Amino acid sequence: MFAVIKSGGRQYKVFVGQTLEVNRLPVEAGAQVKIEEVLLISDADRTMLGTPLVENAMVLATATKHARGKKLIVFKYKPKKRYRRKTGHRQELTILTIDDIIADGKSLVTGEAPRSEEEEILEEEEVASPEITTEEEAPVDEMSETEVEEKKSTRRRRTTKAEPAEDTESKSEETSEEAEASEETPEEAEAAAPEATTETEVEEKKTTRRRRTTKAEPAEDTESKAEEE
Repeated sequence: MFAVIKSGGRQYKVFVGQTLEVNRLPVEAGAQVKIEEVLLISDADRTMLGTPLVENAMVLATATKHARGKKLIVFKYKPKKRYRRKTGHRQELTILTIDDIIADGKSLVTGEAPRSEEEEILEEEEVASPEITTEEEAPVDEMSETEVEEKKSTRRRRTTKAEPAEDTESKSEETSEEAEASEETPEEAEAAAPEATTETEVEEKKTTRRRRTTKAEPAEDTESKAEEE
């Protein structure tokens, strides 16, 4: 069982498990490569020829690493012209390992549909990871919801308690401001006290003067009457 493929303008005869060097491919080392340019597939029972390619055929390979070929000498010259040029060249290569040959959508090795390495890795991870039933997941979700509700209620209580504290603080600040405004320094009190005393004394003096004037008028009247008589 073998196949003839085309890569980089060259044809290669390959079989499963073979290591092959082709021109550099734009893939990473370790990645899987799908070669769809299949010219011929030969099996124990049949041979399929492409016109020019075989329909629904593919070769799977893995890029093991990237390398460079042997150094080649390129020498150019022109006779009787003193022209000589010598250069070297090393071809960039990719080393492939052939994994499987597919014809009519089925593998010639296993007889089943091909599977990529990514699908196999995903299946292995699913098998390795423990399965969690829905019955076990439900209580966890309920507990989480209840915990969230309890946290919200506690936060609300804290905020409601914090508001009266702010009110008391504002009230205490107002009372302190009023006390500061009402408090007077001893100098201001002394300055205000003489003014009050002077005002009261002035008022007393005025009242006494008025009384004296009212008493003095009758005396003048009696004197005037005596003179008339």
